Parts: sequence; structure tokens; C-alpha cells
Amino acid sequence: MVDLDAAIGFVMAHGDAVDRARLSWLRAGAAPTPELLDSVEAGELPGGGWPAVWGDDVASVDATCFRLAELDDLGALGRPAARRALDWLAARQHADGGWEEDPALAPAAPEWARPGDEEARLYLTANAGFWLTVAGLDARAAGPLDHRVGGAYAGVVHVAAQALAGRLHPDGTWPSYLATGWLSAAVLHRQEMFYESARIQVVLADRMPQLSPANAAWLAATLCRVGMGGQHWTLVAARRRLAETQRSDGGWESDDGPQFDVHTTLAAIRACR
Repeated sequence: MVDLDAAIGFVMAHGDAVDRARLSWLRAGAAPTPELLDSVEAGELPGGGWPAVWGDDVASVDATCFRLAELDDLGALGRPAARRALDWLAARQHADGGWEEDPALAPAAPEWARPGDEEARLYLTANAGFWLTVAGLDARAAGPLDHRVGGAYAGVVHVAAQALAGRLHPDGTWPSYLATGWLSAAVLHRQEMFYESARIQVVLADRMPQLSPANAAWLAATLCRVGMGGQHWTLVAARRRLAETQRSDGGWESDDGPQFDVHTTLAAIRACR
């Protein structure tokens, strides 16, 4: 079993003010101060979306999804900054249902966000589709609800789901990064494309014993966020992996260095609460 008390203690001991505010929201729904929310939202461009640290003043799909994840942990998807960003994401969708970074970002973009790269394109489509799915389930985070499955961004997410499903191989694998799998599975699940989602989950289950703690936490938090129940077989396996990899100090190791261990631990807490 995951030791949530130890995980909470790790965040309290090593997290900054934003990390502790995220923890308070995840544990008890305690709203952050307006000043803290303003600091997290800082840097949004006038048209919506946030630039990446490598992208100067051009809004980035990847960076915007990362910031939405942080704001979601603060209960702030319904605030104007997040709503502008979500509307910007929706407007950035291509006619084929996918997303891609602005070509101006090509010289500096990391491989997972590089314009013109098909693996990056599929990852960004899954990531943007996921956050529009999440927002569409919350009337505070978007405009009037659509009558179709998916909520306020139903049309956008439906086309994204079709694009994701169309790239699946017969064996359930996908031609992109590992995270594309669980983000796609979440989008497809909420679109009631259960067969396609299950095919991906079978592949993820096979890989579960080798998943890093950060990936297991991200996977489980993603599937939980779209309403998969705690007894769902993929979540049971992911939480087992988290229990196996929790450290004695209560935290989990990030794939990006010790400075991101608190971020990974917060994802694990979201996945296991």
C-alpha cells in the first residue's frame, strides 16, 4: 500500500509555497490565495496560452498543458487565465484533429514538441485532447456544455479522439512516446471508445513492471482525472507499482532530477487519494 501520510510529509518538507498549496487543494479542497494563483498564472500571453522556457514569446501547446496541470491541482481551471488558455488550445487544433507547435519554435523545441515530427504531433494531440476533455467536464472551466459526450469542448475532443484512434496499430501500440498512450487512453475512455482505450491499456499493463515512478504516477493520475474508478485494473496495477517504488522518505523519484521529486510525489498523491 502507498503510504500517503509519508508522501504528504515529503511535500510539506521539500515543497515550495505552490507545491504546498497544490497539496492542500488535493487533500482538502482548500482554495489558494489570490496572490499565489496570480503568480502561477503569470506570463500568459494576451491571446491565451503560455510560452515555454525555450520558446521566447510564442505560446506553446506543451507548456500550456503543463501549466493547466498545475492550475488543475489548485482548483483554478475555472479562472479567466485557464479559460483563455483552453480556448486558445481549442482554436489551435488542425483540421485533421491534431495539434502541433508553432513552426517558429522549431529551432529550440525539445524532441517531444518539435514541429514537423510525427511522434511529437501525436503526443501533443493526446495532451491537448486530454486537457480539453478535463475542462469539458467542468462547467466552470469552459463555456456552455455541448449536448454530445465530452462536455463543453465535445466537438474538438471528438475529432481529436478519432485522430488518436486512427494512429493505433493492430496490437494496440502507438507511434509516439510512452505518455501518449495513457493520455490517449483517457481521451478515448471519456469519448466512450472503450475498445480502443482498452487496447492501449493492455499494452500499458504489460509495461507496468518497468515503469519509472514518475510515469506510473502520471499514468494513474491521468486515468483517475477522467473518472476511472479506483478498482479499474489499470489503476490497480499502477498503484501497485507506486507502492513498490515509494522511497523511505515518502517521496518518489522524478525522471528529470531531484528538483522534480515533489512534482512526481504530488502526481502520486492525486493518483492514490
